[in-house]
Order: sequence, then structure tokens, then C-alpha cells
Amino acid sequence: MMLSNVGFFSLFLGLISSFTVFLCSVFNIKKNSLNLENKIHKFLTFQFFFVVISFFILLYSFFISDFSNVTVYNNSHSTKPLFYKITGLWGNHEGSLLLWLLVLTSFILFFFSNSKNELKNFRLYTVIFHQIIIIGFFIFVLKTSNPFDTLFPIPTEGLGLNPILQDPALAIHPPVLYVGYVGTSIIFASALAAMVTGYVNSIWAKNLKKWVLISWTFLTGGILLGSIWAYYELGWGGFWFWDPVENISLMPWLSLTALLHCISTLEKRDILKSWSIILSIVTFMLSVTGTFLVRSGILNSVHTFANDPSRGIYILIFLFILIFMSFVIFLIFESKNFENKKQIFFLSKETSVLINNWFMIYFLSVVLIGTVYPIFLDVITSEKISVGPPFYNKLLIPFLVPFFLFMSVGPSMNWIKTNLKFEISYIYYFLLTLIATGITVYFLSQKNLLTIILIFSLVFLIIKTLSSFLKNNTNHSQNLSHLGFAMLMMSILFNSVTSTEIIKNIKVGDSFFSKNEKITFKKVTTEEEKNYSSIIGIFEIRNNNDKIIKLNPEIRIYNQPVIATSEAAIKTTLFKDRFITINLIKDEQLFNVRYQNKPFMIWIWISTIVIIFGGVFAIFSKKKNYS
Repeated sequence: MMLSNVGFFSLFLGLISSFTVFLCSVFNIKKNSLNLENKIHKFLTFQFFFVVISFFILLYSFFISDFSNVTVYNNSHSTKPLFYKITGLWGNHEGSLLLWLLVLTSFILFFFSNSKNELKNFRLYTVIFHQIIIIGFFIFVLKTSNPFDTLFPIPTEGLGLNPILQDPALAIHPPVLYVGYVGTSIIFASALAAMVTGYVNSIWAKNLKKWVLISWTFLTGGILLGSIWAYYELGWGGFWFWDPVENISLMPWLSLTALLHCISTLEKRDILKSWSIILSIVTFMLSVTGTFLVRSGILNSVHTFANDPSRGIYILIFLFILIFMSFVIFLIFESKNFENKKQIFFLSKETSVLINNWFMIYFLSVVLIGTVYPIFLDVITSEKISVGPPFYNKLLIPFLVPFFLFMSVGPSMNWIKTNLKFEISYIYYFLLTLIATGITVYFLSQKNLLTIILIFSLVFLIIKTLSSFLKNNTNHSQNLSHLGFAMLMMSILFNSVTSTEIIKNIKVGDSFFSKNEKITFKKVTTEEEKNYSSIIGIFEIRNNNDKIIKLNPEIRIYNQPVIATSEAAIKTTLFKDRFITINLIKDEQLFNVRYQNKPFMIWIWISTIVIIFGGVFAIFSKKKNYS
């Protein structure tokens, strides 16, 4: 209990430090005092230090299984492996918010320490707006989500953590994702500060781009880890299910992608100022909205952290305050920042960026409507509906073709104006694309016209991007991310049109067929582990060449909490995954077996990693321009 009291008191001191930073920053706008600036830096350090103390106290409480702490009691157990005891810190509502605070305070300290060459008032206003966010989160944690609440008498054992959350990929998924989310807070505060100080220019864009890249790269990595986890842990055999919580991470990613192109254009040409500001605000609002939906109990998902309306109401009020503040600042200072507008020619890289933004905003709107419409319908009519893949496929897929084509030609356009002239290379690109598309369609046995057109546009994008690598004057980080994206879309397309699935209820000794494979349920074994027992199915897969593959899916029954999970067995090769799960139906005699052939799965993960490498390369690149 003493540890919990120290942790809580440390958070309270962090809040006091935040107020101090806020007031010192406000006073220093007019005074321009070096002493006040030193105090701001000192209290930013104190703020971060106090959150670090609280974070490590909670971490230690999980480590020693201190069940006097309510958070530890609700989310841990003495038999839980040490790794999941530690990562369980952020696998819950209270701990995840503490991690949010840790990243928030570290980011603003880093920003202030490394922005001494920037406009003084811009730095101070950035700190002021960011402290509003930090203070809001501090109050939220201390008032509604205290991670240091105590229990007496002290329980002898904890309730444990949901077993499906006890997974290496999901254990590191939240911190990676939060860096992406929280990075948008710096972008947001910086955008408002630039508005107030009239600093919306190419210099501001150049300095902000690193933060945009950091947020975008980590958010991409977080989504990748979550997708991998969902694939092998949930037992559905897929990588994306349009789950509302999945959508919540996708929306700020789409907005960040649009912002990345805008901010790069602003850096180069000093245009698209309003787009850059609006997208900076919208991106952070989407991150906070996601926080609200995940923690309010509105969404029903395995990913959600909380089911407490009072917490949701607080975040909702806080969100409206931030939106109102942003709206007022934008209206007041719009003319100050956007009065000088440069002409944009139709055939130019600037136009391609705008078109890219229109597509991204459209994709974002579709995902947003699909996510929130069921919520509003439930509130208004009490009617419950679910929005699944058919909705998104019908509204998104037809627009992917022009998006891919514009993505192919946009990077090769010139700034300001592109002279329309015939290039013999485009004939070669077209013919090569036509040949590659024909071969691909033949091997896939595809007759669907939209699928064929999609393949053509993606092949053209890949060929055009690869050709750009051969040119010395092109941006390799951009090409790498674009190539990774094209590979990702192609892998998803191939996977969707070639995957097969068989679901059967069978007994031990039974066999069934999938295309040219015979799958035999050989036997069942059992194993006892520290915190769970396993029922393991032994399956033998034999193809026409008599090659034998063995897969051993499991049913795990965990001790605390008592829950059964289905653990998939996956055989991964370069071009195909074999995926199998089992569920017990009757007395260890009849099992429900789900067998899937999932082509090109590994290429989905590889291509996403290529995208991430493009972002990492851009972060550390010395080049002046990204787009």
C-alpha cells in the first residue's frame, strides 16, 4: 500500500509541475525571460520524472504481484509468466493511460530541449497547448482512472489477465501504437502554436515533418503488430476484420498519411497551409476519439479496455473542449496565415498531393461512417447493426484503381508545373504491365473485371516505383514506402481471391480433403503448463506428392481467469500459409476443425515492414524534401 501511495503522490506532483509549466510559459510570452525559460525546462523535467516514478512503481507492483493494488489485482495473477506480468501494466485501462502520460511528458520535454533555434513564442505556445492536453490526462487519471487504488484486506490472489491478451505481439503492440497516437499531440499543439504566432511556413513544416514521420512510422508498426496478433491468436485466419477498434487505429493513420504529403509540400512550395493545419488538428482529434470509444463501453470488442460511462463522458467533454479551442483559434488566425495563396497548375506534383489527400479523406470518411454509424443508430433507435467487409469493399475497392494510378504518376511530376510531353519509357511501362498482368491473371484464373483492373493498376505502380529507384534524383524513402504499399495491396488482393476454407465436425481418425491435400486427424494429446492445460490435436497433411506436413492446434484452458482459448497451428511458407484451429464440441470425441489455405500471408507482413523501413529511412534522411 505504501508503494501505491507514493505512486499516487508522484502523479499529483506531476500535475502540479504541469500547472507550473503552463503558467511559466504564459508569463514568458511577454517577459522573454531566460530565467523563466530555464524554469520551464526544469519543471518539464520534474513532470517527466514524477510520471517515470509512478510508472516504475506500478511496474514493480506487477512484478512482485502486489495485490493490495487494485490494478494489479484485476489484471495479474501469481502464476502468470513474468513477461506478461510486466507487459500487463499497459494491458488495462489504468496502466495504458499512465503509459500515455509517460509518452506525453517525454515528447514535450524532448521537443522543448531540441527546438531552441525555433521562434521563441512558437515554442512557448506549443508547450502551452500541449500542457492543456497533459493536464487533462493527469486529471482524468487521478479522478477516474487511478492506477494506485488500494484494497484492504489484501487478497491472496489476483483475477488474472485475459489469456488472449497474453501474447508477445500484443504485449508490445500498445506501446508502439501509443507512440504513434501521442506523437500526434505534438503535431496538434505545434499547429495551434504556429497559427497563433503566424509561423505556418516552410520552416515550421520542415521541423514538424520529423514528428509526423515518427508518429506515422510507429502507428504503422503498431497496426502491423495488432494485425499479426489477430491473425494467429483470434483463430479467424485473417489479418483485418474491420473491427471498430481496428478502424480506430486506421483512421489517424489515413489522416497522418495525408498530412505527411501536405507538410512535405508546404516545406517545398510554401502552399497547402490550411490543409496542413486542418489535418494536424483532425489527426489528433481522431486519436482522442479512439481513446473515448475504446474506454467508454460504447464499443464491444476484445480490444476494449473499459466499460465505464463516467470515463467516456470525461473524455468526450475533454474532446469537445479541444475541438472548440481549435475551431476558435482557426477562425481568429486564418487570415493571418493563409492570405497569400500561390497558384497551383493542374499538371504538377502539388496537384498530385491534393488528389492524394482527396482520396485519403474519402477513405477516412468511409471508415469513420462505418465505425460510428452503428453507434448513433443504437443511441437513436436502439437498433443494433454491424458493419462488415461488404460495406467497406463496395465503397473502397472501386476507388483504389484511380488512387493507384495517381500514386504511380504523381511522384514523377515536377514541382510548380509539369510539361506534358511524350516519353518512350511509358510505352515500355505499359507493355511490361500488360504482360505481367496477363500472366498473373492466367495463373490466378481470374475472370472478374474489377480484379483484373486492380491487378493492372498495382503492377503498373510496382513497375513505375521500381524504375524510380534507378534514378539518382528521386527520394528513396518515398519510393520504399510506395513500393511496400503496392506490395501490400497486391498481397491482400492475391490472398482474398485465392484463399480457401473448410469447416468440419470430425472425430479422431477422420480425414477430409482440401483441393490436392488430405488432412487427417491423427490423435489428441494433453499437456499441463504453469497457468493452463492444453488439449493438442495432431494433424497430418499429405499432398499429391506424398509430402507430409504436421500441424498441432491447441485448446488451452487457463487457470485464472478460467477461460478456454483456441490456439491456431500455422505452417508458413514463402507463398502460402496452412492454418488450422480446433474447438471441442463433445467430450473430447467430436471437434470442430477449421482449415484454411492462406496464400501470400507472409508477404502482407513483409510489405508492411518495407513501408515502415521507408518511414525510418525518411526520419534519418538528410535530404531536404520527402515528396
